[in-house]
Amino acid sequence: MKTVSLGHSALTVTQIGLGCMGMSEFYGPSDETESIATLHRALELGVTLLDTADLYGNGHNERLLKKGIVDAGKRDQVVIATKFGFVRDPETGAGRGVSGRPDYVKAACDRSLQRLGIDTIDLYYQHRVDPETPIEDTVGAMAELVQAGKVRAIGLSEAGAETIRRAHAVHPITALQTEYSLWSRDVEGEILSTCRELGITLVAYSPLGRGFLTGKIDSLDDLAPDDWRRNNPRFQGNALRQNMRMVEEIEALAAEKDATPAQIALAWVLAQGDDIVPIPGTRRIKYLEENVASAGIVLIADDFARLRALPIPEGSRYPDMRLIGA
Repeated sequence: MKTVSLGHSALTVTQIGLGCMGMSEFYGPSDETESIATLHRALELGVTLLDTADLYGNGHNERLLKKGIVDAGKRDQVVIATKFGFVRDPETGAGRGVSGRPDYVKAACDRSLQRLGIDTIDLYYQHRVDPETPIEDTVGAMAELVQAGKVRAIGLSEAGAETIRRAHAVHPITALQTEYSLWSRDVEGEILSTCRELGITLVAYSPLGRGFLTGKIDSLDDLAPDDWRRNNPRFQGNALRQNMRMVEEIEALAAEKDATPAQIALAWVLAQGDDIVPIPGTRRIKYLEENVASAGIVLIADDFARLRALPIPEGSRYPDMRLIGA
């Protein structure tokens, strides 16, 4: 895989990263041994960007990276990105809202550094914009973390264009992480153009449509009982049936390319520009290898035309969209 720079920072990563969330929570049960083996295989394949957050498993995911990467002596092989913002009860994990208060930002950073077992976070995101705290105050605190040597570069997640501009005026924003795939193209337009104007890399999470674009989900019965996608509007009833039309078209193109639907979906994201870095999540080596191989898939003009003609997805991206694009 080729490498790309993250924004105007000194950070360089491979064009495909690895989302680690599912190794700890949200997508059903996981196995720590298998997850760590997947992390190690990612490094063997050259993947350098590992994405986590204090939210994932209420700190478990960061501790997993410590065990699998830092304690294994592999820290210098990766760029570690983590996030703060979602407040959870430390014991029960119940959600308590979102915070971007400066004191919370600094305390959350210290906790993440401790869980990760590192001195400096490479890329530190605000996971969601706090509507009760001016973005200037939040980013100001993040800038102080950079000055203190605790963070190398800062980013935002799911922020709107105006918020991105205001934040960037306080301290350079290296990356905007947001959902982007063939079935989530909301950022195309003002948000993406703002990022490109300011030299901000778009880090695309869920580039496989939360697994839907792999063609492996036909009904809710394919999901574990505690899989959060069971409550996602796009996986419900008629929306699910309508969205299968999109998958069928991708499967047809994949068959012609001797590829998998996942590889076609990722190849499309990669083709949108070197300033877009997808971070497909997986906890299994098989799917990791499949995802990395998508870098070798070549799409031609006719392919792009077919993909542009895909039906618009039914249903919103989240049950509650109030914290998206703030």
